[in-house]
Amino acid sequence: MPDPLSPFQRLRSVPWKVWIAVGTVGLLASALTVVVWPSSPAGTPQAAWSASGGDATRPTAAPVDGTTCAANVPGMADFTPVAAMDLPERVNWANRDPAYAFDRTAGVAGGFDRVGYCLELTGPAGRQWVWTAMAPFTTDARRLGLPTRGGQIVRQRVSDLEIASNVEGLTTGTGLPGYLEMWPNSYNVGASGQIPGASAGRFDADDDLRGAIGYGSFQVHLVAPTRPSTVAPQTVFAVNGFTSKKNKLSLGIGTAPNGHPDWTLSDNAAAFTERRLTVYARPSVLTLDQHPRDRQLYPRDAENGAAVLVTGKVRDTRVRAVRLKVTSGAEGWEDTLPVTGAADFTFRRRILATLREYRFELHVLGDGLSRRVGLWEGVVAGDVYVIQGQSNAVSAKYRGSSAGEESPFVRSYGSSTADRTLSGADRGWNYAVSEAIRQPGSIGQWGIRMAHRLSDTYQVPVAVLNGAENGKPISFFQRNDAAPGDLATNYGRLRQRLVAAGVIGRVRAVLWYQGESDDDDAARHVAGFTALLGDWRREIGTDIPGDSRYYVFQVRTSPCGDSSTGQLREAQRRMRDTLGVTVLSTNGLSGHEGCHYAWEEGYRELGDRVFRVLAHDLYGGPGDGVAAPDPRSAAFANAEPTEVVVQLRDDDPLTVQPGAQADFRVNGGTVTVTGVAYRDGGRLVLTLSGPADGVSGVSYLGHAGAGPWIVNATGSGLLAFHNLTIAAGPPPAGGS
Repeated sequence: MPDPLSPFQRLRSVPWKVWIAVGTVGLLASALTVVVWPSSPAGTPQAAWSASGGDATRPTAAPVDGTTCAANVPGMADFTPVAAMDLPERVNWANRDPAYAFDRTAGVAGGFDRVGYCLELTGPAGRQWVWTAMAPFTTDARRLGLPTRGGQIVRQRVSDLEIASNVEGLTTGTGLPGYLEMWPNSYNVGASGQIPGASAGRFDADDDLRGAIGYGSFQVHLVAPTRPSTVAPQTVFAVNGFTSKKNKLSLGIGTAPNGHPDWTLSDNAAAFTERRLTVYARPSVLTLDQHPRDRQLYPRDAENGAAVLVTGKVRDTRVRAVRLKVTSGAEGWEDTLPVTGAADFTFRRRILATLREYRFELHVLGDGLSRRVGLWEGVVAGDVYVIQGQSNAVSAKYRGSSAGEESPFVRSYGSSTADRTLSGADRGWNYAVSEAIRQPGSIGQWGIRMAHRLSDTYQVPVAVLNGAENGKPISFFQRNDAAPGDLATNYGRLRQRLVAAGVIGRVRAVLWYQGESDDDDAARHVAGFTALLGDWRREIGTDIPGDSRYYVFQVRTSPCGDSSTGQLREAQRRMRDTLGVTVLSTNGLSGHEGCHYAWEEGYRELGDRVFRVLAHDLYGGPGDGVAAPDPRSAAFANAEPTEVVVQLRDDDPLTVQPGAQADFRVNGGTVTVTGVAYRDGGRLVLTLSGPADGVSGVSYLGHAGAGPWIVNATGSGLLAFHNLTIAAGPPPAGGS
């Protein structure tokens, strides 16, 4: 839980100017009311927000419900006050319902299409107020107020944010991009990478949520519409500390001028004589059964696109028509369905799997009624991948940055957190991020490299769901067969994310990097992975055994840092034949640091290897140098015998770097390998220190750290092998 850091800082009072309202909201033209607000000090980001799609507004109207917001915001007329409270100076509502002055959430239990909040404070800066409204982040009206119970967690972007306020410097307008941090939990400084400009060292618009209840955050932020961006986030309002045992409430409108930008730990509630929060909802005129989500990726079909359905039922007899507007760049489509009374409706719109985003708007038209009731932005069609395993599948930042690899067309869903409550609460599409771990959108360094290259090369959006967890043995990843979606299991957490994202059964490939924590126990590893692979093939993808849609990285060491062992790696190498998967090499990467990898000569190149393999297997890309060099057999080459020929499955030319012979071992006898040379036809010729009396097998163990290596033209290193039997005569040439 945060600790107190600074006292309340005084806000400046705001001189009001004359307000002039101009413009009207057109029925279908998407025009926005434009108004002039109180003057802002030089340097405020008003122009930046307006240019990004939000419009500065200045509402004027008579009071509707007695709040200052209603006295100044005409758009509130359609909203119903559903709850209100006078916030205390100090309270611990952990696992208890807040003390509302009134609770009318039952009145909108039938549905709502927009939610709003009015926070009113009277203190050192005089009377301050803020109104903000947005697309709903929940369908449960009981979840609109302060979150005080476990699992009541919202950390997501919201579209079409509206802000009105009398606080100087706070950007106001409509059509703005927002971000919500609403939870009863404790939290720490940090950044998920979802919000550009957020600080990793201060509490602001993107904090690191913890699993335990204690402190509490109820924050709305204004954020940049795209990533990356130089526009810093702004706090719209914050109510913090309502589940704290020791802190006073920390409140504020706008970004805090001192201390933490989101008012965390300001402990300033006593500075206000009025602290009132009112919750609103706009009752819906229809119910929606199916619709896209913001930033959703639909798996593409055989026609290189996807069908997006918007379906529901009209509930208000005033509605005479429902209209769906879809836009993508300069193109647009409109479909209108007439309705009479309560009626079902279905829209179906195909989108293309290319680097373009689609915006969906749903409108209702009728007697004295015109309203946009749904808005979903950034919708795409593309390909879905899963990354699983332990820390080298997490591929966190160890040395060197992959931040430049992020792309608006690389997405993810949910969070890779190991906390079952947080995992179950994170149900939204995110931009993929590479360096934050266990956060919404985290896919790791080599994952982001792979996905970005696929997206750029084949002009298709890509989604990656990474379910990996550090330092775990194979048993950790198994399915609970009695409850496959069990959030207490790693398998269940990933499965629930795939189901909620609508992509289970539509995954193009699963990439598995695990085995260091199995401590060279080949039997345990093989048994566990065989069971796991069977479950994946039944549930996650559409694969059948023998197809190359499941990929296994041969680990570099097992356990971490120990390259002297070889039984587990040999078992992984043989999975090509025993399990019908594609085995990927991690040898040849000199950025290895004993267990993990640096970005350069490490995770970056690992991502390139995966890209090339997927490009060949799934997109028809080139095949030269794609397959990891893999031995098929070994045999003595001469009568003495002083040479061994290792026949490879493929005949891609290899480069043998000086000193590579040190990684070979002969099993039995007392001789050593003193030289290695590559010969045409996919042959490695090993020179022995003397006649191979008693020698029965040969091993290649590789090593931790940097080279020397035996690599193909793309840098993929020879797979490690253990005790490969040496036949008496020359091996058969070529073939796999």
